Amino acid sequence: MAKHADKSGKGNAGELHQTGGAPLTTNHGVPISDNQNSLKAGALGPALLEDFVLREKIFHFDHERIPERIVHARGSAAHGFFECTDAIPNLSQASLFSEAGKRTPLFARFSTVAGGAGSVDTPRDVRGFAVKFYTDEGNWDLVGNNIPVFFIQDAIKFPDLIHSVKMEADRGFPQAASAHDTFWDFISLMPETMHTMIWAMSDRGIPRSYRMMQGFGVHTFRLVNAKGEATFVKFHWKPKLGVQSLVWDESAKLQGADNDFHRRDLWEAIEAGAFPEWGFGIQVISEKLAAELPYSVLDATKIVPEELAPVRIIGRMVLDRNPDNHFAENEQAAFLPTNIVPGIDFTNDPLLQGRLFSYLDTQKSRLGTANFHQIPINAPKCPFANMQRDGMMQTMVPKGRANYEPNTLDQGCEDPGPRASNDGFRTTETNTALGNDPGEKLRVRDETFGDHFSQPRMFYRSQTENEQAHIASALVFELSKVSLEHIRNRALSQLRNIDEDLAARVADGLAAKLPPAAPAFHEPLNLDTSDALSIQKNWPSTLEGRVVGILFAEGSDKAEIDQLKADVEADGGRVFLVAPKVGATKVTGGTLTADGQLAGSPSMLFDAVAMVLMPDQVEKLIKDSAARDWVTNAYVHLKAIGHCKGSMALLDDCCIAPDDGVIPNEKFVKAAANRFWTREPSIRDLA
Repeated sequence: MAKHADKSGKGNAGELHQTGGAPLTTNHGVPISDNQNSLKAGALGPALLEDFVLREKIFHFDHERIPERIVHARGSAAHGFFECTDAIPNLSQASLFSEAGKRTPLFARFSTVAGGAGSVDTPRDVRGFAVKFYTDEGNWDLVGNNIPVFFIQDAIKFPDLIHSVKMEADRGFPQAASAHDTFWDFISLMPETMHTMIWAMSDRGIPRSYRMMQGFGVHTFRLVNAKGEATFVKFHWKPKLGVQSLVWDESAKLQGADNDFHRRDLWEAIEAGAFPEWGFGIQVISEKLAAELPYSVLDATKIVPEELAPVRIIGRMVLDRNPDNHFAENEQAAFLPTNIVPGIDFTNDPLLQGRLFSYLDTQKSRLGTANFHQIPINAPKCPFANMQRDGMMQTMVPKGRANYEPNTLDQGCEDPGPRASNDGFRTTETNTALGNDPGEKLRVRDETFGDHFSQPRMFYRSQTENEQAHIASALVFELSKVSLEHIRNRALSQLRNIDEDLAARVADGLAAKLPPAAPAFHEPLNLDTSDALSIQKNWPSTLEGRVVGILFAEGSDKAEIDQLKADVEADGGRVFLVAPKVGATKVTGGTLTADGQLAGSPSMLFDAVAMVLMPDQVEKLIKDSAARDWVTNAYVHLKAIGHCKGSMALLDDCCIAPDDGVIPNEKFVKAAANRFWTREPSIRDLA
């Protein structure tokens, strides 16, 4: 006869049985005595249908997955708070903006757009930037991106856009990539996509970290004060650590080195107490300015330059707590642009208007119930009540008969239920027309939506020469993956309307003849450039929030390592020790334990690297491809490389010559805050 587990916890065939902790039960509370074996008719017999423990466990496992998001499936999230730093009651009656110092809890989620939930973190892509504010007047969801414009002007084109960028329908690839026929076929036929395209082809499409990424509400909204006066507004998130990017080769290699790079970076920063922070800004657009602009403020493919409407910082977001459970919070979070509060209102932006329908509909599809708002991550933190009842997975238990209104149940001493409030949300009628005649029903776009090239031109010409080369090179890469020549030519014809030099560089990179420019509905304007659009012109010269890798080996000088570590940390950075072996390593002056093994900790994971090595260890490392790749990749990714005298032989063997970023360890920390863009033309052929 089979025996139960013995005192050592071993079962009949030596399997481990753990007991003594909190009781393990079924979902219905029945204690379980054996979680290792199913119930059988004899030790070698078939499983029995009566085994409710087995059936419940397998049943639940079979239904653990829910449909992933069609877009923004791959995401990372965190809890935090919003703090108002500059109250704006004259502009908005929203409670969260009512007084300086007031804090509002929130949940933020960052994501890629094109890839599935199991894809990687660092492809070239737009990034989602969604924030759910749990205000005392209800939830406000600001559902935006890290790029201030979007590909299309009207939501009716959204399914076509996403179908084109997703895996091609017949072959199921490529995953998480825009470099393929269908995407470029679509956007080369849709000149309105050119502005977002050029942002995505810039270094904005390959951010260094979610913590170093701007966020935008994309659409023009309205702020409404207590008098009902409204003004147009755009919302901005500005990272405390500044905007920083990867380089393309680094981005591609990170997909193999750590496909959770951004997710891990966000999680580890919060766990370490280096809480990510963003300034929250409003760009107030007067009715006069809106009328003077050569395009419509309702056009989601356009920005209003900060030089015309400065960004006023009125608050900050701090993320200070990681999710307790990835599925329950990140996966089940439901963001809806329709979630707004009194003091904030929509505009007639046709892309926004379509999103107001789509997001509510998709939550029912993903989460399976109209009661998705009762899931804790989605539930308001203020009281909420209405006459909506029942439905799948209803968890609330309303009391009384009042499930309708109007009613007079209170006259019978019963609870009549909630009533509409004079202070509740109401749509303001001001600043909505912009010359529109609501008496007409038209499937048409206003002519002010017709200029598709002036702002892409402004963006491109606002970049540094190196950033322009990155854009041109990204376009060469993308279009080189397009197999149909007529699509490549059509894309080139659109680029000519943005900038002739850009089009010529891309054509040269493709060994293609430059086609005539595509007809433009509006002749492009030469708008003033804006330094705010460049990453490199605003690169923060600090190590705060960045990670420095230090390579050491047996016999390395512990005192030199300790000094480097102290200097990096004093400047706000974090040190990650790398060695050929993990575990305690004997060094001069004691022992050190590496945080990571050399082959598993490539230099792509770090913002700058340094080496403290003895000559005998360098002789061994020269023969190790992981060590050679470690320094070579840091060099070609334009990072600072600190070295001691002993490690110079490794640099020499890799043909790495000293420059402003390849310096002795004594000068390393100052250089480590920067990327060395002037190095790039000597190491790769840019378009």
